[in-house]
Amino acid sequence: MIQTVLSTLLEVIVPLSIPVISGALLERFKRLDTKPLLTLYLYFLSPAIILDTLLHAEISFDDIYLTLAFSLSNLLVLWGAAAAMGRVLKFSSQDRAGLTLVSTFTNSVNYGLPLVLLAFGQAGLDKASVYVIGQMIIVNTIGIYFAARSHFSVKNAVKSVFSLPAIYAAILAMLLRAFHLHLPAEVEKGVTMAAGAYSPVVLAILGAQMMKVGMLPGVKRERSVFWTGIAMRVLAGPLLALVILALLGITGTLHSVLFILASMPVAVNGVVLAERYGASPSVVSRCILWTTLSSFLVLPMLIVAIA
Repeated sequence: MIQTVLSTLLEVIVPLSIPVISGALLERFKRLDTKPLLTLYLYFLSPAIILDTLLHAEISFDDIYLTLAFSLSNLLVLWGAAAAMGRVLKFSSQDRAGLTLVSTFTNSVNYGLPLVLLAFGQAGLDKASVYVIGQMIIVNTIGIYFAARSHFSVKNAVKSVFSLPAIYAAILAMLLRAFHLHLPAEVEKGVTMAAGAYSPVVLAILGAQMMKVGMLPGVKRERSVFWTGIAMRVLAGPLLALVILALLGITGTLHSVLFILASMPVAVNGVVLAERYGASPSVVSRCILWTTLSSFLVLPMLIVAIA
């Protein structure tokens, strides 16, 4: 068992850690400006990998249906668990909002996709594509609601979703597949080349963002919020995901991929929503840092356990 975990660590986590560490070092010593990279990621690399993956993905209607069913069920269960814990422990409304962000949203895009590709190959990436697109929509709608219910606007939430080029890339890919059409070979080759740049760039961004989070002031409020968030994401998240997967009867590669994506560390963009709407940003930022660091050991064990 230990040998298998170490082998998975070397084969999956070590390759991922190289761009992450590089991004962290660039931030530490060169103050890497991630804004242009985030623009590149959001408006070029992300739609490229979504378009490339969906054009070639071997996914069935059952895969799509089960993925959407799991995504919504998992979201509702984690939302309910976070709300219950917040009330039992008598957290403030801001802390409850932060705990909900920590519990419900995982770093499935800029960490999950490269991990799935390395761990499960192209077949795993195909299965992950539907989940990731769903997460993009959920974070930009329900995520805003979680962070600031009093400021929530359905109009603005929907508008934020349709400002993401990845959504249009997904729509284009589905239309092309529906009508059995193809992009010109030269264009398709360019899209594939751009998709290949996705993983190293977004992982370097993740490393830089982790370093920035690590430099933020420490948590001065109740540490119980922080530890509850860690427990929800690292322990409750994977366990509840297994229960939901079993209830939905999901098996095979789809089961493994969805379980790992649901067990990822806290989503980095969670702190953006937390800072914007005052949802305990210091707690959320620390949870992002420590769940990401712990994932380098936890995720190989989970991958081995479900293999």
